[in-house]
Amino acid sequence: MKELKLMKGNEAIAEAAIRCGMDGYFGYPITPQSEVLEYLMAEEPYKRRTGMAVLQAESEVASINMVYGGAASGKMVMTSSSSPGFSLMQEGMSYIAGAELPCLVVNVQRGGPGLGTIQPSQADYFQATKGGGNGDYKVIVLAPASVQEMADFVQLGIDLAFKYRNPALILSDGVIGQMMEKVELAEQKERLTDEQVAERCPWALTGKKPHRGHNIITSLDLDSSRQEKFNEKLQAKYREIEKNEVRFEEISCEDADYIAIAFGSSARLCQKAIDLCRAEGIKLGLLRPITLYPFPYAPIEKLAQRVKGFLVVELNAGQMIEDVNLAVKGKVQVEHFGRMGGIIPTPDEIVAALKTKILGGK
Repeated sequence: MKELKLMKGNEAIAEAAIRCGMDGYFGYPITPQSEVLEYLMAEEPYKRRTGMAVLQAESEVASINMVYGGAASGKMVMTSSSSPGFSLMQEGMSYIAGAELPCLVVNVQRGGPGLGTIQPSQADYFQATKGGGNGDYKVIVLAPASVQEMADFVQLGIDLAFKYRNPALILSDGVIGQMMEKVELAEQKERLTDEQVAERCPWALTGKKPHRGHNIITSLDLDSSRQEKFNEKLQAKYREIEKNEVRFEEISCEDADYIAIAFGSSARLCQKAIDLCRAEGIKLGLLRPITLYPFPYAPIEKLAQRVKGFLVVELNAGQMIEDVNLAVKGKVQVEHFGRMGGIIPTPDEIVAALKTKILGGK
């Protein structure tokens, strides 16, 4: 049965993974996401609950390649990390995308570049949405703005990953990972049997079967013409994802003259900024992308037909603003406000940025 608990965002991800029937988690500790691994180790789901395997690998490189192996066998597998560790996974992410395998990856972002700080950031947007590894590939990117969504997006992410045979990524940050909120947890699901896995994933490495030969999974093809055709197939899949899987939320946009665009923890701050602005007679609304890939270009372009300006709020130097500009197509003013180094702006600072950058200091 469903259960209501007070949990950290990282803990909610771990519990949701157990409850959705995940087969395996392979990870390595790094702040501010270490609670995912710690919670799973403490729960011992292999012994006491569903039989889910949990393993601390020797590195992030090892963990993403363990995910590759588990995904190739048709199992529901995942890993999690934070920014520097996620960077180490990019070769594996490209291999998994090139092999068309489903898996779930979580990045609870921290400030950089380099080792940076353990404080929150949203500076991995480019890496997540534009492909951090080599080649023309995409991963489905979900951006939670609450502990509830941290839990909910585990099931959604793995469902989308299997639907499209493609990696899915939950792009969170240190604020959402560490904050505590009430979360309604889904009912416990059983892990699929080997027979159910073979039926759902006829492409998987489940051993030679009487009705077929060996399955082969690889991202390598040295024949240029075949590799081009495969890339064309991938691009067609991505267009299908872009057509069917765009998700976003609009808050107070119906009568808004100005729109803030923000994801994750920045969107939470913007909700308070809306209240402050409207108390002063400034009609501010919020569009929150839930999928960063596929990005909600069309809804933003529609708003650009009637609003006076956009303020893109991010915990970085300006990354998502490039996609917003592509959507707006120069129709109205687009400005950026961000803090870096792990500093979280206040709603008052967002209001001040709106006034300075778009309202001309009014």
